[in-house]
Amino acid sequence: MNGKKSKCTGWVVKPVKIRVRYFAAFREAAGVGSEDLDSRSLSPAELFLECSERHHGLQKYSSSLVAINDEMAGWDDPLNENDEVLFFPPVAGG
Repeated sequence: MNGKKSKCTGWVVKPVKIRVRYFAAFREAAGVGSEDLDSRSLSPAELFLECSERHHGLQKYSSSLVAINDEMAGWDDPLNENDEVLFFPPVAGG
């Protein structure tokens, strides 16, 4: 088989094209502002873990934010072919 099994359904998931954009400290940690991936990740949470394996400087913070196609999203929202996923690290403010 040529895919990853979904934890929920057990079905094999084929890779989809995803554009990932990194902001602020995440951009510095990844060393790139964006990249195009063929990913089997089902959610932004899985995609972030995949990206963390590629770029060891990335860390997930509980207050980090994610957007899909310029709309704020949840970490467990589904990903689809040609989505653009944006990762935002926590921002300190006063």
